Order: sequence, then structure tokens, then C-alpha cells
Amino acid sequence: MTDKKQIKAVSLISGGLDSLLSTKLLLDQGVHVEGINFFTGFCVEGHTHAIRKQKSDKQKRNNALWVAEQLGIKLHIIDVIEEYRDVLLNPKHGYGKNMNPCLDCKGFMVKKAKEWMEENEFDFIITGEVMGQRPMSQRKDTMPVVQAESGADDLLLRPLCAKHLPETKAEKEGWVDREQLLDFSGRTRKPQMALAKAYGFDDYATPAGGCCFLTDKQYSDKLVDMWQSRGNRDYQLDDLMMLKVGRHIRPNQRFKMIVAREEGEVKFLEGYRNQYANLYPTSCNGPIALIDGEPNQEDLKIAAQILARYSQGREQPNVEVEVKLNVGVTQQFSVKPLGVDEIPKAWFV
Repeated sequence: MTDKKQIKAVSLISGGLDSLLSTKLLLDQGVHVEGINFFTGFCVEGHTHAIRKQKSDKQKRNNALWVAEQLGIKLHIIDVIEEYRDVLLNPKHGYGKNMNPCLDCKGFMVKKAKEWMEENEFDFIITGEVMGQRPMSQRKDTMPVVQAESGADDLLLRPLCAKHLPETKAEKEGWVDREQLLDFSGRTRKPQMALAKAYGFDDYATPAGGCCFLTDKQYSDKLVDMWQSRGNRDYQLDDLMMLKVGRHIRPNQRFKMIVAREEGEVKFLEGYRNQYANLYPTSCNGPIALIDGEPNQEDLKIAAQILARYSQGREQPNVEVEVKLNVGVTQQFSVKPLGVDEIPKAWFV
């Protein structure tokens, strides 16, 4: 007698409910599953959670790691920032509602998962996709596009909606029982939430919360604004991080201010003081602000007045502000804080 081969699947883990459930379904069928999470630079996971005080009553965590912990599986986090650049800048299938190249992105992720699968001698790939859930990448007519363009073909199994789709190799070979797979469809998350309750999962990430900043209009607007101001679409990881933090205020095309909103953001932005011109109040408590661009002298005065507005001296006749242009070069301003109505809404990016 010979031992039966252990079937192994790699699961794309976003940190959301769907990838949690799809992986659990396969684990319950005796398949060995390991998770994979691709870091593009635009991922929600692991960035602003620890900086902001939002939802301070909840434990700070990376949801992808939390999912892997709940399931008792390994999670491989892989940096694809440079490879993802072309997906964002030149999406074959275009963008969604904001700057999200969803269909190209999913194809890219599955292609990378297939490469990992082959390198590590796994048998197939699973995702948490549900037919009809996403308007761009999870339609009946676009789901086959992901399979074809990624090269995964019938090695890609979507457990949550498998009964709406043709049989995959895993089903044909008997590696998984198709009857134990599901037929979820549409945008409602009620079936997933009911299944999570049955499994005993009660602290998962908010359904439909999204795992990519590119689906967020405010973030996308800031990204486009950055490109337009620089005259090109280049970016570095620090740029992407900075777009997630603080108030972004652009009085004109010469410069933009990034003003910290709370203590965590102050500490974060302080780490960039040697890379950006920065300013902070010296006559009262207040936030730090970074300057991106090439402001003239009048611009620096306006920046100081804006910063004074967000300091604890906003009701005072004047606030003293120090501007550090680079190492060893500083300027002092004594300015009247701008009133709340004196900062045009059009300046906020």
C-alpha cells in the first residue's frame, strides 16, 4: 500500500470574510491550505491601523494575519510593489469607479499565486470570489477572464460560488467534493455572515470593507493630485504611505501641506522631517506639517497661517511658527491664524 498524496492548495488571503470562509471550506475537506497575501503598497492592511485612533475600542491587528491565525494556517506575505506598478499605470481593462484596476489586479494576483503554487509544488489555487459581488472583476463574464489571463485556467477554484461555475481540476480529480462547495451570488453578505456564525467566527473584518486604498475616492483623488502636480505618474512607497496620513491641503500647484490630525500622525510625520520641509508652532501646542513641492516665500507664510489654524493658538492674535526648509535652514513667522472660512474647500485634496 502507498500513502495517498496530500493535496495542497494556496489561498489568496485578503483579510476579509470571503477568503476566511473559502479557506475554511477546503480545510474541512482535508485539503492542506496555506495562505498568500500580496503587498502592493495600496493595501489597507498593516498601515494606518496603528496610527489613527479610529475604532480605538478594537484591538489593532493585521486582518490577513488574523485570518491565518483563526484557521491555523501559514500565511506568506509577498512584496509585489514594483511588479504591481504596471498593473496600476497601464490596466488593460481600465479602472473601476476610482483608481482601482480591479480586473487586471485580480488577474495579476492569481498569476502570481500560480507561480508560487508551481514553485512550491502545490496543486491548485482558491479565492474568496463570489459571482456578482464586485461590479468589475466578479461578474459572470469577467470571472473567466481572470482564469484565462492569469494562466490558472481550471486550477482556480472559487469555493463560495463554485456551483455557478464549470468544474475545476480539483473537482474533476476528486481532490474536493463539489457537493460541499457553495452557490453564493450577488452583493448581499448575509449568507457569508450566517456561515461565519455557524463556524463560530465573530470578530472578522467588516464585510465589503475593501482591502485596497485604490477603491477609496479620497485616496484616489490624492494620488491623481500628486501625479498632476509632479507632471508624471511615478511613485515610491513613501509617497503611497503619505497619502494615507493627515489633511492634504494644496493652496496652489507649487506646494501641498500634509497636516497631522492627531498624536499618532504627528509621530508618523516626524519620521519624515529630514526628507520634507516642515513646520510647527513654537508659541503653543499644535501639529507638525510637511511640505511637498517648491513653495515661495509667500507660500510659506500661507502655510504658517494654515498650520496656526490647526494649533491650540487658533484663537490668539498671532502664532509663532518655525519652518525648516532643510538641515540647518529655518525661518520664523509670526502669523495670524486663518479662520475656518478662510481656507477654501477647493484647497483640500
